Amino acid sequence: MEYLAEFIKYLEAEKGVSPHTIRAYQTDLLSFKEWLKGKGVDEEEINHTLMRSYLSYMQHEEYLRSTVVRRVSALRSYFKFLCRENFTKTNPVAELRIPKREKRLPNFLYLKEIDNLLASPVGDDPISLRDKALLEVLYSTGLRVSELVGLNLGMIDSYRMIRIEGKGGRERLVPIGSCALKALDEYLKKRSELMNNAIRLGIEPDREALFLNRWGKRLSDRGVRFIINKYLTIAKIDKTVSPHVLRHTFATHLLDRGADLRMVQEMLGHKSLSTTQVYTHVTKKRLKKVYDNTHPRA
Repeated sequence: MEYLAEFIKYLEAEKGVSPHTIRAYQTDLLSFKEWLKGKGVDEEEINHTLMRSYLSYMQHEEYLRSTVVRRVSALRSYFKFLCRENFTKTNPVAELRIPKREKRLPNFLYLKEIDNLLASPVGDDPISLRDKALLEVLYSTGLRVSELVGLNLGMIDSYRMIRIEGKGGRERLVPIGSCALKALDEYLKKRSELMNNAIRLGIEPDREALFLNRWGKRLSDRGVRFIINKYLTIAKIDKTVSPHVLRHTFATHLLDRGADLRMVQEMLGHKSLSTTQVYTHVTKKRLKKVYDNTHPRA
């Protein structure tokens, strides 16, 4: 892809796209480049018919529909950029019909499961206290994992709010609950021990980062996933749970208890209300309760 580097700079500088999305776009565009190479086609020869052929190829190879949608979206954005910058006159993806995503209910944890998970970190050592605080903050705020690991000291104000810069550079205020604040307070009393570990090893610690690894550096996305999996095992929760599932759980529990959809949208940092509406699914327990309370012959 001749103008890939320029496209990435555009996404970073002008669109404020997250690093995760940029990496996904790069991967998808390079995959398309490899497919072109296999077909013996140059970028200048790309047209609508070829794009339909690529779509058919992915469907024939039984790619997940979500993968097909993402790859076509990456190509659409790329060629839209080329047209905008006058690198090309036509957009071969413009009229390509993207297959609809499957509508799946988001995974979430029930209240008993989340209680067991949050009770799993025990001990007063810095790592256990950090893990307890991290899990509490994730469930209390519904932050994306990238937002969580990006937290710095002093980002929680006196009104118990966190100022977050989310996707597309959009800023929002997110409340944080008393249980999470208490866990954070306990962790912060021991946080300096992680920094001292780093200094003893000759490592310069990340002094501003809220959540540190055992070497005093900012905790990574992968580190958060490892921590969640560790305590899922301890809590004996037999589910695949990513940090995003805790975000789903946050939203589901709020809406299940009558929270306003637009307020939840604001806390999650969703640009569109339709994105938040996926969380309006109901739990079996609530469904049964509504039925029992309202049906005349229940």
